[in-house]
Amino acid sequence: MRRRVVITGMGAITPLGHSVAELYDAQIHGRSGVDWISHFDASTFPTRFAAEVKNFSLSKFLPNAERYRDAGPNTLFALVAAKEALADAAIPTNLPRERFGIYLGNGDGASDFFNLVAAIAKASLPDRTVADVPTFTEAALRTFDPGHEYELEIHTTAGQLAQEFNLPGPNFTCQTACAASSQSVGEALQLIRQNDADIMLAGGSHSMIHPFGVTGFNRLTALSTRNDSPCKASRPFDLNRDGFVLGEGAGMVVLEELEHARKRGANIYAELTGYGSTADAFRVTDSHDEGRGAIACMREALRDSGLDPAAMGYINAHGTSTKVNDQVETLAIKNVFGEHAYRIPVSSSKSMMGHLISAAGATELIIIVMAMRKGVLPPTINYDTPDPECDLDYIPNTAREKWVDHVLSNSFGFGGQNASLIASRFKD
Repeated sequence: MRRRVVITGMGAITPLGHSVAELYDAQIHGRSGVDWISHFDASTFPTRFAAEVKNFSLSKFLPNAERYRDAGPNTLFALVAAKEALADAAIPTNLPRERFGIYLGNGDGASDFFNLVAAIAKASLPDRTVADVPTFTEAALRTFDPGHEYELEIHTTAGQLAQEFNLPGPNFTCQTACAASSQSVGEALQLIRQNDADIMLAGGSHSMIHPFGVTGFNRLTALSTRNDSPCKASRPFDLNRDGFVLGEGAGMVVLEELEHARKRGANIYAELTGYGSTADAFRVTDSHDEGRGAIACMREALRDSGLDPAAMGYINAHGTSTKVNDQVETLAIKNVFGEHAYRIPVSSSKSMMGHLISAAGATELIIIVMAMRKGVLPPTINYDTPDPECDLDYIPNTAREKWVDHVLSNSFGFGGQNASLIASRFKD
């Protein structure tokens, strides 16, 4: 008999707040976390806004914050979300830790690499000859703090979490861009199901709000350039959408085998019942135009859960606010759910908090679990003009009271990776 897996703790730090409670409250009230970029001078960039984590200092959350003075935002955000999730799960100090592991979705640490390149550029002044450059490059390299190097190694964040919270079980990092944290949760689910762990901390952490990140997505014409109205820029499924908005943060959940959770009297938020993972096998920068991978992914999650498509009560869409992605996801949902697709409320959390890239999926899982528990589904804000190609119920602009028993979250990653998660109201 397959081991059942439940969610017993959740933690988040996002552009909408420093906790799960603040995140969900902002979501159901339709508050935008998008504003002008403050992390660097973006005044000459085509996109000058993003959804940043505001008023952040690790010392507010950890007494030993000084230990992480060389860490970048990926690690710092992960530490904060993990601490909240573990505290929320009320893990006893005497709980055996050998089968308690980590599965983390993470991304590049390019902000530190940018500092190195900036130093090289500064050293290689225009009045120098090409022959001088190696000398100045060597000088610039000496200015690069080797304590920052580990932040360029993506897997080290999971190692930092293991050390900080004494979690010596299985330890993995997933690097599938926008699908990373959903895949991490799904693969952690599988580890517990197959009896390789009893409890897992899973989720993701990421920030790409730095010059390389913004430049790269601008060059791909993927970001909104609505500089005249940043808080209106992320508008999934709206006819006038023009690209996504970069966000940052972390979302973490504690997954636990049901009997393990029962024995210690844990609070159970929901049961994680379905997981699907596929690849478009198409292009790196484009979704398959008929939604091949997305369709297969949602179908696999439904098969894994044992649910009939008609049982689905709410879908938190990948919903990036790009022209093609939103159309393809709409097409895929209709293909999977048929006529029932028009009866399923669908919304995009990215309309408020931007796209958290490798942290997006786990954060959105937290939102759907809260929506199921509270009976209030978050809206898609900035939805003003319907797109004929996007004709589902996107919960426009105002949250909706509705009790549902099964919820689905989609994450479709750059490169064609797809992950879908289904959470269900817990029943004995």
